[in-house]
Amino acid sequence: MNRSPSSRVLSVGPTLRATLRPSTGGSVRLFVGLSLTALMLAVALLSLVWTPYPPDAIDMSQRLAGPSSAHWLGCDQLGRDQLSRLMVGAQSVWLVGLLAVGLGLVGGTLLGLVAAACRGWVEAVILRACDLGFAFPALLLAIVLAAALGPGLVIAMVAIGLHAMPSFARLVNGSAKSWWSRDFVQAARVAGLGPWRITQSHVLPQLTPLLLVQCTTQFALAVLAEAGLSYLGLGAQPPMASWGRLLAEAQTLMFEAPQLAIAPGVAITLAVLGLNLLGDGLRDRLDPKGMPR
Repeated sequence: MNRSPSSRVLSVGPTLRATLRPSTGGSVRLFVGLSLTALMLAVALLSLVWTPYPPDAIDMSQRLAGPSSAHWLGCDQLGRDQLSRLMVGAQSVWLVGLLAVGLGLVGGTLLGLVAAACRGWVEAVILRACDLGFAFPALLLAIVLAAALGPGLVIAMVAIGLHAMPSFARLVNGSAKSWWSRDFVQAARVAGLGPWRITQSHVLPQLTPLLLVQCTTQFALAVLAEAGLSYLGLGAQPPMASWGRLLAEAQTLMFEAPQLAIAPGVAITLAVLGLNLLGDGLRDRLDPKGMPR
């Protein structure tokens, strides 16, 4: 019996499961990255309900106290417990990372899919806009937005998200165009499906592994960007704790209390390392190198 074009579309289209290819090295990176990322998430969630001390409690008798059994990472220049503030600072990392990467993912994916589906002048306008976006780093966007609206965590999130949008758009556009040339997509067009239906049902699902890897990479960049913006005073504002702000407050105390700078520096390093390893592990497991770009 002859099958209809729509049934051929369903049978020809590749599945996400076909992209899974186990790799020993990738499994190790995936495990280490997932462990470090899970630890960072666990610390952020724990700090919502418990910290060793109130993070903003001032005790001048403990000013610049070194690590001890009572204060594992010592106290800052106002006698505040450094471990408690470090734990609370993980909240800013996840808040900025999730919202900024989410903004870049949604906006960039939408622009990339529209460019791939419409082609012509629409694609040219979108890609030229992306090129323009690459010319403005997150720091410059944050400075412009802070000058207009005032510094703050929301400004940092918007700046990082807007900076991530062109990367997602370029990546999605290039990969989506290659999927549009596949036989199962051409069969869907013959079956009478419109470009948006094809994009939603046949193109976007194939981009899931690629977007998942890109999200972990952009999350790591968002952690660094948030720390840098907070260090410069454009991100989290006092008394809110942030790893970048903890570094800024400790920069004049490097010789007097080096642990105040070492702890947030190590936290940022482990967070970025974990996210990068997680992305590498996912890339090896999902094998996007074997996917069209």
